[in-house]
Amino acid sequence: MSLENIKIIFFDIDGTLIDIHSRKISKRTLETLIRLKERNFILCLSTGRAPLTVPRFEGWEPDVYLTFNGSYCYNRQQLIYKNPISTEDAKLIVKNAASINRPVSAATPKRLAANGKDDDLVRYFALAKLDVDVSNDFDKMIENDEIYQIMSGGLEREYPAFLRDVKNAKIAAWWDRAVDIIPADSGKGVGIKHVLAHYHLKKEEALAFGDGNNDIEMLQAVGTGVAMENGSDELKAVADDICGHAADDGVYHYCVKHGLIAEIE
Repeated sequence: MSLENIKIIFFDIDGTLIDIHSRKISKRTLETLIRLKERNFILCLSTGRAPLTVPRFEGWEPDVYLTFNGSYCYNRQQLIYKNPISTEDAKLIVKNAASINRPVSAATPKRLAANGKDDDLVRYFALAKLDVDVSNDFDKMIENDEIYQIMSGGLEREYPAFLRDVKNAKIAAWWDRAVDIIPADSGKGVGIKHVLAHYHLKKEEALAFGDGNNDIEMLQAVGTGVAMENGSDELKAVADDICGHAADDGVYHYCVKHGLIAEIE
């Protein structure tokens, strides 16, 4: 597989750059990002996380951020694309979640706030080294602020209940005990299309790495989509290629194998 024409690379974070179990980026993977930057690739983080919860990596900063599963995309200079959940849908999702005894956390670009917490939501946030912030003004936030994502503990059988009578929202999930709810006409693939248009790049000039089902649209939106060895079976089924496990520096070894960077001594 030739990657000679690649100009832009999209990386999921959790399970791709960061091993889920160690919850940190390895020195080799971080050095991979630094060397790719030195070779003038446009490097993008593509994540379900909110902007304020995107991790900072010492010695490296991405060129572009796709946050909220692609619903809020920006670079250091400007906002590239945004697509919030409608207030009507956000209120209904909260009501639906309550009907199945699921507390939720809602996210704006500057804030995360919850109306309660359960074990699954706490564990979900812990994967990103975060605490669930239960707020007294949660209802006011839902009513008045632009909400880009609603997160909850949730199993696949509960998905229909979350979205009952909701007009324009869908579930993006990368962990089997929690959900990210975003606009139905959004997703990582949509965000990538807007980023490529912003930089006047073609799909064939883009490479992406991911591990979860919320990365399926991302891999389909680029010319070469790579699933991690630790990725879901559904993602691997649509991937153009598969690289090593996140815990074994899979991104690094793939980039060396395909000549994107030199081997690190």
